[in-house]
Amino acid sequence: MNDVQSGFEKSREIVNAYRNGMAEKIIGQKKLIDGILMAVIAGGHVLLEGVPGLAKTLAVKTFAELSSLSFKRIQFTPDLLPADLIGTLIFDPAKRDFSVRKGPVFANLILADEINRAPAKVQSALLEAMAEHQITIGENSYPLPEPFFVLATQNPIEQEGTYTLPEAELDRFLLKLVVPYPLMNEEASIVRITNGLQSPESPAERKSGRTAVISTHDIIQIREDIQSVHCDDALVSYIVSLVAATRPLAETRRDRHLRDDYLKYISFGASPRASIALCQCARINAFFEGRNFVLPEDIKAVALPVLRHRLVLSYEAGADNLSADEIISGILEIIPLP
Repeated sequence: MNDVQSGFEKSREIVNAYRNGMAEKIIGQKKLIDGILMAVIAGGHVLLEGVPGLAKTLAVKTFAELSSLSFKRIQFTPDLLPADLIGTLIFDPAKRDFSVRKGPVFANLILADEINRAPAKVQSALLEAMAEHQITIGENSYPLPEPFFVLATQNPIEQEGTYTLPEAELDRFLLKLVVPYPLMNEEASIVRITNGLQSPESPAERKSGRTAVISTHDIIQIREDIQSVHCDDALVSYIVSLVAATRPLAETRRDRHLRDDYLKYISFGASPRASIALCQCARINAFFEGRNFVLPEDIKAVALPVLRHRLVLSYEAGADNLSADEIISGILEIIPLP
């Protein structure tokens, strides 16, 4: 076994240890578990959307326990100020000068709980952190620790006291993961474990669950291993075709079949950032499946979380009660495979 294969297998062991550790506290939700790790490996951010009580916050806190990353939770509220997030300048009478008091955003892993409750100024401060990995306080900019990862949650059913996230901020999220209700047998296990009617894990597993299984070095190593996952030029062209198909441009509208099927439902499509993310996540998905090459199935597997938050839907989509997921699924059926 050469060094590349050896490193690949070691990284796979780390991924499996992470999955087992998450499964001790999170019942089901495989896409959520893999999606969080996928974004960390890719160096992106995640937006979690789901109704209350689906373990969104628990999933983030469990990930923090399984990693050696510094972790901060920020509860977003309508009265939150940018200084509460990034920090501020404090006057020191002894030195007759201002000193910087850094805010909670200076951590590796940030849980932005109910992110859509924060006003525009706070969103702008967070956008700089997400996009530039730095924060500006006064006249100076300060780099954030690496790796830096924002995992934000939002409630899709409660609109009172919330602010719609701007498209520029949404585009900075690598993935939008929609957390579904658990299956009935999964929910039964949750009820039994929570009420002490069933042991969540064996003593050996309980002991290992308290130990961090992912370090900063591990994340860097896995990122290097991902570079050995091959994506054929034909698949790159397929990715670009999928993303370009979301853009209602004049030359695309000449195809009457496509126009009538879905283009009238899209006001603005995804940018090249989506193409980059789709290729990156497809390679990571192939790695999760134990392969060093990308298949079309890998691209399809990550298309929804990569694209669903990057489309601006038209009035017709709302009138016909169509979601971004349904439109993307239609595009996947229309665009021919390589």
